[in-house]
Amino acid sequence: MNGECVMSRTSVALQADSHSPANLSMEARWLPPAPPVPTAELELRITRARAEMESAGLDILILTDQKNIHYFTDYRTMSWAYHARPILAMLTQDRLVVFGSLTESKLIESAPRVFSSVLYNGYLPEAVDTIADQVGAIRASHRRIALDHGPDMLGRGSLHLVSTLNRLSSSGEAISAVELLWRVRLIKTPFEAEMKKIAFDIVNRAFDQSVAKAYVGIPEYELCQMMQAQIYLNGAENAPPIAMLFADGDFFYGRHPSERRLREGHYIWTDFRATYGGYPADRNRIARCGDPSQWEIDTYTGVRSLTIELANSFRAGLRCCDVFSKFQRFWADAALGQIYGQVTRIGHGGGLDVTEPPSISASDETIIESGMIFHIEPKLEKDGAVFQFEEVIFVREDGIEFLSDLSPETVPVIK
Repeated sequence: MNGECVMSRTSVALQADSHSPANLSMEARWLPPAPPVPTAELELRITRARAEMESAGLDILILTDQKNIHYFTDYRTMSWAYHARPILAMLTQDRLVVFGSLTESKLIESAPRVFSSVLYNGYLPEAVDTIADQVGAIRASHRRIALDHGPDMLGRGSLHLVSTLNRLSSSGEAISAVELLWRVRLIKTPFEAEMKKIAFDIVNRAFDQSVAKAYVGIPEYELCQMMQAQIYLNGAENAPPIAMLFADGDFFYGRHPSERRLREGHYIWTDFRATYGGYPADRNRIARCGDPSQWEIDTYTGVRSLTIELANSFRAGLRCCDVFSKFQRFWADAALGQIYGQVTRIGHGGGLDVTEPPSISASDETIIESGMIFHIEPKLEKDGAVFQFEEVIFVREDGIEFLSDLSPETVPVIK
């Protein structure tokens, strides 16, 4: 499967508002559902987690975060939306158990699973009581319990769950399993990289298709909604809200799309989140309204070239802080101006979560390994314009592979 997988095409006419053309024709590209994670890959993930647990002296690992449960079980259910009836999981050296409400029974039984299941009758309190019964039945001289709460991994449990696990732990406290879990999840497989490729293809197409239909005077919210619709029409299984704005110096990256209308000189900045196979396509794209001046052309070329050169320099065995030092040298030599200073990194890991460790920063000494995915995205704001090119790479033994088409050689222009 790849980003060109197309089952059928159709045209969808959308009635726009009074300020836009009468009709917008949008192309639909149907993608089949993402394939299941191969069983051998799931078993490898579980084996690696168990090895980490043994090394850390842990007996029981409780999983509450959707991404962690997905990672080890590939269990896909619409029930994630219900906080009242949570899906939870427990990993030991001999069992992987998924806890779900009785409503999950038919779905769990509909396909072979790498896990066993224990169903509870009720809601969150009953779910916690069911886990407590299972944990309490495990005989160990020292029952050490960990759960997935901690830095970059918020989990989905409750105080009731945490206090219950603390009571059941031999030490009187369930510890964080976050570092252990990241050691497993940071190394991606070709299957994971392929899911990311398809997700990137979905959003890149949506950006190009929507920018091609934009016009001077279009409201910010309208272009955002058009892109959001196109993302789904391109085959995304999930498309959380897009960060998108028009600006010429007043860049507030976290704000929602407004009624601001596009005018000449505006830069369009977007940040996508659409998923395929559960893997989000975190990528920035930019465009300009009206032809850029020569300094903008030169700056666009300079930041883009630097970003790609830095991406190509990644190698297994380097530390993240070494890459950041290289970036600082590249940036100084290019004399592009003051780098965007609201964050302390110019890149990050990626996988099932939009952003994952490690960070491309001065302080992160993580050693880069084959199988890691990185997003490289230094940002420059200059004289009202914004230049950011989020290039995404998969580190291999012999170099790197780009998981997305490179940013365009010239800035997309709306007239």
